[in-house]
Amino acid sequence: MQVIPLGATPSQQLSILLGGQNCQIKVYAKTTGVYLNLSVNNAAVVSGSQCRDRVAIVRDAYLGFIGDLAFFDTQGESDPDYTGFGSRCQLVYLEPSDL
Repeated sequence: MQVIPLGATPSQQLSILLGGQNCQIKVYAKTTGVYLNLSVNNAAVVSGSQCRDRVAIVRDAYLGFIGDLAFFDTQGESDPDYTGFGSRCQLVYLEPSDL
């Protein structure tokens, strides 16, 4: 399990190596919640996936992503809110052995 560093801003983009995959992640807040786009080597894996507490984001192995991503509320069971990114709300990469 690897914590992905996020700042407490409503929209952000980062590139990170996860499980040997060159990933591009965009996390953004809307009035209806927090959403995530994930690409590997600039090829979209998931787009506009709504993020929930402790719910896998990719979910399907046929998409070609090794592992999965999920948000965890470290102080309860609330869905992610950008104001808690990096502290209360942790975005985590789950390796296949964690699933």
